[in-house]
Amino acid sequence: MYHDNHPDGDYQMANRVEVFDPPRAIAWQPGQDGPDGDIGYGGWFWRYDLTPVAPDQTQVTLTYDWSAVPQQTREHIQFPPFPLAHLENSLTHLASLAGAR
Repeated sequence: MYHDNHPDGDYQMANRVEVFDPPRAIAWQPGQDGPDGDIGYGGWFWRYDLTPVAPDQTQVTLTYDWSAVPQQTREHIQFPPFPLAHLENSLTHLASLAGAR
């Protein structure tokens, strides 16, 4: 991945799936390798909830929750770490991937 506000710019993530309820929901916590080699999770998660609205349409609700991020992490990484447009781009990208199928 890449983020302008990340100290290294490029970085790798290890996601842990927390909810997998096809075709209704998926949620995951992003994590990264810590200094001890173990994957650490920062207290935030992403979730997509899908609700059929027509035979060829699905409403997608994206939740990005960082309420459990420890204060020490909040001092190191400003939350939210990106603007609302980033979340909108995520939904646009998901729609593009789904439309390609």
